Amino acid sequence: MEASQVAELIRAGLPDARSVEVTGGEGKFEARVISPQFEGMSRVKKHQTVYATVREKIDSGELHALSIVALTPEEAEAEG
Repeated sequence: MEASQVAELIRAGLPDARSVEVTGGEGKFEARVISPQFEGMSRVKKHQTVYATVREKIDSGELHALSIVALTPEEAEAEG
């Protein structure tokens, strides 16, 4: 599985996402997702929302690990 494929799955599951950046390889990836959908969600709920978009690939073993940074647009702007 390639980083671009992981990004496509996340974008398909979170169509309102303003930014989806995925890096890594060999089944281990890092994703940075910015979406207004995360507004009002706890950090855990944000991560669960992103994991849900790739759950099938995790369950099948194609995707072994996904590290997530999930931010609202306001949080991303505050980061600089």
